[in-house]
Amino acid sequence: MCKVWGIYIEERIHMNTIELIDRLEQDKSLQKEEWIHVIEDDSEENRKYAAEKARALGDTYYGKEIFVRGLIEFTNYCKNDCYYCGIRCSNKKANRYRLSEEDILACCEEGDRLGFRTFVLQGGEDPYYTDDKIVDIVREIKRRYPEHAVTLSIGERERESYERFFAAGADRYLLRHETANDTHYRKLHPESMSLSHRKQCLRDLKEIGYQTGCGFMVGSPGQTAADLAEDFLFIHELHPEMIGIGPFIPHQDTPFANETQGTLEQTLYLLSLLRIMQPDVLLPATTALATIHPRGRELGILAGANVLMPNLSPVAVRAKYSLYDGKVCTGDEAAECRNCLERRVESVGYHTVVARGDNISILR
Repeated sequence: MCKVWGIYIEERIHMNTIELIDRLEQDKSLQKEEWIHVIEDDSEENRKYAAEKARALGDTYYGKEIFVRGLIEFTNYCKNDCYYCGIRCSNKKANRYRLSEEDILACCEEGDRLGFRTFVLQGGEDPYYTDDKIVDIVREIKRRYPEHAVTLSIGERERESYERFFAAGADRYLLRHETANDTHYRKLHPESMSLSHRKQCLRDLKEIGYQTGCGFMVGSPGQTAADLAEDFLFIHELHPEMIGIGPFIPHQDTPFANETQGTLEQTLYLLSLLRIMQPDVLLPATTALATIHPRGRELGILAGANVLMPNLSPVAVRAKYSLYDGKVCTGDEAAECRNCLERRVESVGYHTVVARGDNISILR
C-alpha cells in the first residue's frame, strides 16, 4: 500500500495543470485524480489560461452572441427542506406567493415586447401546480408564442409528468443536481430526498428529448475538490445541453446561515473548465454571480458563459423568491433594463441577440 501510495504521490507532483487543461480541450475528459489536481491548482495563472481557452472555444461555437432568457419565478412554495435554500418548507419567515396563469402570461407578453424569445418558468416544488396546471400553462404560452422556447425549472417529477410537459410544448428543463457525491448530498439535503432519484430525473429528461440542464453550487458546505471532480465526471457522462453553476450564498433563515459563501474566483475558474470540457454547452452567468460581485455577469461571460437570465417576474414578488441573501432582482438584473444589460455585455466585447438560443448541437 505504501509503495502504491508513493507512486500516486509522485504522479500527483508531476502533474502539470496547463498540460491537463490542454488535454481536457483535446479529449473532453480527465480522470478523477486529474480533475482534483486541476480544481485544487486554481492559481491566477491557471484561471487566466482556462478563461482565454474557454472564450476562444465559446466564440468558435457561438460567436460573440449572448442569449438572453426571461426568467419568471412563479412560486416560492416548496415541499422540500434543503438545508441551503431560503424557500425551504420549514422557513416560516418566507413571504410566500404564487402567480396565476394570467400573471404568468402577462410576464410572457412583457417579455415578448422586450425581445425575449425564451421564457424560463422557475419555482419551488409546489404541489399546487399539478401536472394538469403546468400542461395548461405551457400549452397556452406555446399557442400565443409558437416560435418561442419554454424552459421549465420546477424540480423532480416522475417520468410520466416530464413526458406530458414535453408533449405540451416545453423545450428545455433545468434541474441542478447540486452535487454528484452521495455523502456530500446528504450534508445538503434531508433524508426524504435522494441523489439517485435526481440523477434518474436528469437521465429521463435527456431520453424524452428535452434540452436538459444540470449544475451545482460552488463552495457549498462540506464540498471538497473530490466532490467537484465527481460533478465534472457526472456532467461528462450526462452531456447536458445546459449547465448552471453559481457560488453558494448563505441564507439567514437556514441551517447554513453562518457558513462561508463560495468565491467568485473559483466559480469563474470552474465555468471556464466546463466550457473547455463541453464547448457547445449553453452556460449561464448566473444571478448569484452578480450578487457577489457588481460585474459578476460580465466576468462570467469573460470566463466562457453565453447566457443571461434577467428577471421578468412581477416586481412585487421578485424579492420574495429569496433562495439566498442579497439576491439582486432590480436595476440591470431586471428585464425592464434590457438596454442597460446590452451595454454591460458590449463592454466586454459581446452582444445580446433576439433569438431562442438553442444548443447548437440540435440545429445541426
